[in-house]
Amino acid sequence: MTPPVFLVEPGTLPPRGRLVLDGAEGRHAAAVRRLQPGEALVLADGAGEVADCVVAVAHRDSLELEVVARRALPAPSPRLVVVQALAKGDRGETAVETMTEVGVDAVVPWAAARSVVQWRGDRGARALGKWRATAREAAKQSRRARVPEVLPLATTAEVAALAGAGTAYVLHEEAEEPLATAPLPDGGDLVLVVGPEGGVAPDELDALAAAGARPVRLGAEVLRTSTAGTAALAVLQVRTGRWG
Repeated sequence: MTPPVFLVEPGTLPPRGRLVLDGAEGRHAAAVRRLQPGEALVLADGAGEVADCVVAVAHRDSLELEVVARRALPAPSPRLVVVQALAKGDRGETAVETMTEVGVDAVVPWAAARSVVQWRGDRGARALGKWRATAREAAKQSRRARVPEVLPLATTAEVAALAGAGTAYVLHEEAEEPLATAPLPDGGDLVLVVGPEGGVAPDELDALAAAGARPVRLGAEVLRTSTAGTAALAVLQVRTGRWG
């Protein structure tokens, strides 16, 4: 089993020597995971810098660690960006969690025309905070050195601009082209647009297509908005060689 991952602030990882893991991460490692002297763990700054460590001393709510090695992991390419339409209940958070587990690099919440839920004011700020916290926890669970960026809520016009800046696909049940055979870029951003429960509205699809996004389908089945992005990401991970 691979060592557990704990997140620290950028710039706090020493090349060698000892450090103390305290705060929320230290309490989790010492009191919940109950790591003991001699056990290995990985510290990550969420942006690709990692330190391989061994527990030297275990306290009630913190650990003293010996840094064995320091590594910088390159950013994967192409960069996988998912525009995820707002979904009712906790389905948006479920989408963020599972997409993080399969390797998404950035998530853009989208206020689609047919989204039942709308983010406004304090409610929107809290919801965005939940998505970001979900991405952080899912990155730890899946042993990722990089925490996906969750960007602010985007409008359809902003999503179209994002699609026009890279290679973009829109998941649509009536599309003729399968994602499994759609052309792929050599690098840069690969943007995947996932609509809400009611689907992408015709005028939204037109705007995205005009910006250069290709409508694609996964298969004969119609997936929920909370699972479609995860399934599509798995296809792209294999096709781009990121899962090699």
